[in-house]
Amino acid sequence: MTTTFVLDPALSASEPPEQRGLPRDGVRLLVADGQIRHRRFTDLPAVLSPGDLVVVNHSDTEPAAVDGARADGRPVTVHVSGPARATPGAYVVELRDPAHGRVGDGRRGERVRLPHGVVATLVAAFPDADVEFGSRLWVAELPVDGGVPAWLRVAGRPIRYAYLRGDRPLADHRTVFARPDGGFGSAEMPSAGRPFSSRVLAGLAVAGVGLATLTLHTGVASLEAGELPLPERFRVPAATAAAVNATRAAGGRIVAVGTTVTRALETVAAPDGNVRAGSGWTDLVLGPERPARTVDGLITGWHEPDASHLLLLEAVAGRSLVERAYAAALAERYLWHEFGDACVLLPGERQGH
Repeated sequence: MTTTFVLDPALSASEPPEQRGLPRDGVRLLVADGQIRHRRFTDLPAVLSPGDLVVVNHSDTEPAAVDGARADGRPVTVHVSGPARATPGAYVVELRDPAHGRVGDGRRGERVRLPHGVVATLVAAFPDADVEFGSRLWVAELPVDGGVPAWLRVAGRPIRYAYLRGDRPLADHRTVFARPDGGFGSAEMPSAGRPFSSRVLAGLAVAGVGLATLTLHTGVASLEAGELPLPERFRVPAATAAAVNATRAAGGRIVAVGTTVTRALETVAAPDGNVRAGSGWTDLVLGPERPARTVDGLITGWHEPDASHLLLLEAVAGRSLVERAYAAALAERYLWHEFGDACVLLPGERQGH
């Protein structure tokens, strides 16, 4: 059973902090380290300790939403989640209606007309290929000359949900760490990294806190209650694995920026918490049956009630600390979602040890 709460819709951040008169790094930061403290994200260097290592995600954000029309003429928005693992050349997609709700009557074999003459064909439900009707996600053929990423740069825009006010430029949906790698990056921004700025990074360096990078490309974040995370592509470089192991050996903490970084590091973690370099697809689900081995702390945004991400937070920080953090955030009216406020969970002990 996960942390439970009721989220007031008024706490959904409807625009970037820059539109609220704040810099990226000016959002609030709830510090949960045994105590609960309320700071600003610019205070992060003072919250961490010399010798800690912050690990960030380099994945870029794709303009992964495209408008189209179904065979009967109804308008539809296609969210491109990423390449299909078992079907080379195909992509996993989600159909959304103009009001940003999920389309519940998609059908195997359905064709969707998209910009520049592209026609998507729903070839199999995902993840259950035996479903013929009503799946949330589909494996789709997207025959595009020059490749899907290049087409999206012309035809697409960032994915957004109903709580956001208007479309925002892609730059608003990128972190300072984003590095295009020539392929398909993240369908949605690895948003825990959004509040970072050059000012915060300089402060971490002065404070003696290290920085390492990895890549995990996220799929669509519109999981429904009880749904497990999708398989995702990742790469943990040898230099990052070495930095993590050296930090652990010296007694420093491994502080992951987001659930994406946590999932990638824990995918390559041995039972003793040391990690190796690795890449590929991860199916790892962290929770009571598989607590964190390597990650000691987590910088994160605020997740929806019943989201599977809450189990991951508890796998790092323990249920009690997560519940206290969420109760305090609700009481102090922190803002949720990708343009909202932040939290750093520092439980003080490695979970499972």
